[in-house]
Order: sequence, then structure tokens, then C-alpha cells
Amino acid sequence: MNHSRRTFLAGAAAIATLAVEAAYAVPQAHAASTRNAAPGSSMDGVPAATREPFVVRSADGVTLTGEAQGDSQAPEILFIHGLRQSRLSWQKQFADPALAGFRVVGFDLRGHGDSDKPTSFDAYSDADRWADDVAAVIAGARLRRPVLVGWSLGGFVVGAYLRKYGGAAIAGVNLVDAVTKLSQDLLTDEAATFTRRCTSLDLKERVAATADFLAACFHQPPTPVEMQRMLVINGMTARAVNEGFIKTQTSDLEPVFKAYAGPILLTHGVHDRLVRVAMSERIKSIHANSRLSLFSESGHSPFYEESVRYGEELAAFVTAANNG
Repeated sequence: MNHSRRTFLAGAAAIATLAVEAAYAVPQAHAASTRNAAPGSSMDGVPAATREPFVVRSADGVTLTGEAQGDSQAPEILFIHGLRQSRLSWQKQFADPALAGFRVVGFDLRGHGDSDKPTSFDAYSDADRWADDVAAVIAGARLRRPVLVGWSLGGFVVGAYLRKYGGAAIAGVNLVDAVTKLSQDLLTDEAATFTRRCTSLDLKERVAATADFLAACFHQPPTPVEMQRMLVINGMTARAVNEGFIKTQTSDLEPVFKAYAGPILLTHGVHDRLVRVAMSERIKSIHANSRLSLFSESGHSPFYEESVRYGEELAAFVTAANNG
């Protein structure tokens, strides 16, 4: 791979930031939440809903850790987080009353959180590996026809799934500030800088870059306590994720989303410092059954920064997708 292509893909990787066994608990109660609720907290003395932990094994043997919540017969939502994040990114959604009537599921991507962290670059450069992970979670969590939500790198993962498995087993797609094409015109210069710094051989530089990257994900910053917790999660991400992903040969998933027959909701923060709004606008222009929703007070994380509005829009979309 020549230097210019490596530099370009490195920038893309920064934002893309971004035989199954399962063990289940019994769901008990739903949590209440407000806009200012801290992730994972309970409100007004109401306990957070019981999570059902599960572990699944992907096609290449990588173990993935996740959790589910809600009525197993309700419409399903599978949340797929971004680069350097984890299933904890979706704490506000798991506690959102607007989503209490749905089966919500999240998991840690390979190389992230509690999931296995392969050291081979191939484990992250091969789009089919990401696709197999989603298929394993759908099977292991016994999902019937979920809506896939892909944030940042999660958008690439959704595209990889559609590319390999098609869209027959899912009800719809919500792309959140998602990467669907690795293009210099659709990603920011700041994103390229972050990946160069986050893959540096200098530990001191990588540590500083990790903190700066997390801060760049928000227009409305979380509280210091929340940022501290998020930073711990970011630091758990395997270094091989970035270094492997920049070697991917799957750089354009737009044709996959164009061919997808189901509905697509495009959610994008207008202050995103990493992924340009044009990325979502391109999908809107090539997919007839899609809608673009811009969040005027959000950066790269509208589901967190404007969580109340996001939850209401997602609930309406999932309901329509399952009734369509």
C-alpha cells in the first residue's frame, strides 16, 4: 500500500470511531431517565432495569461480550458502538423511557471493552470479520429481526454485515454520524491527525491523543466524572484495532447501502469534528427510503448529547420499520 493511501485510510480509521453460546438473566424492571442522567444511574429511586449478560463466539473464535434488556418478543434494536468505545456508550438508550417498549441489545466490538482483543491486524482489516461478529450476536442473543444502529465505526460494521449477509434478517438501519465510505472529502483533517497520533509508537503521545480524541467526540461535553469513565473505556481498546483497520481493502460501502431494500434513518450532529455531514447526505441521495435528521446541538455523539430527541426519533423509526 502506498504512503498516500495509508495516510488516507489512517484518517478514516480514527473516526470510524470510532456454534454460539449465551447466558441470560431474567429481565425485571425498566429505568427512568432524564436528559442529565449519568450513564448507568437510576432516577428517583427507580432501579435500573436488569441487564441480561451474554457471551457469543464469532466465526474466527473471537469471544464477544454483550447485554440485553426488555421483552424478548418486543421489536429489537441492536446497538453497535464506535471506535475506542464500548456497549456502555448506549447507557442513556438502555435507560430511556421512550425505548422501554423495545428489546435493546449492545455488545463490545472485537478489540474493545470486555470482548477478546486479537493482536493480528487481519482481525480488524477484514470486513468479513466485523460482519461475522454481528451475525454471531444476532444468533446468540436470539434476535428475530432487529434494527441495526451503527455509530461511527459501527456504521462501517453495519455495512460490512449487509455486504456479506444481506438485509433480509433486519428490519432497518440507523446510521449515527457513521462512516460508510473512506474518503478524504467526507472525513475531517482532525480525524486524520488523531489516527496518526493514536497509532504512534510513543506511549506518551498515544495517551494524550486518546484523551483529545474522546473530547472531540462531543459538542456538549459530558460531566468530568462521565468523561473520566469514558476515558477508561477508550484506554482499554487494543492498539491493533487502529493499526489493523487502516489496512482494510473495503473502503466504499455506499453501494451496499444503496442496494439495501429496507428503511434507513440517518442521524448526524452538525458540529461533528470527525465525520462531515456530507457522509450522511450521500447515503440520503442514493437511498430512496431514507431520512436525514440533523441535530443542531450535537457533535459526533447526538445519541448522547441530545438523547431525549434521539430516543423519540429512534422509537418512531423502529416502530415504523417493524410495521412496514
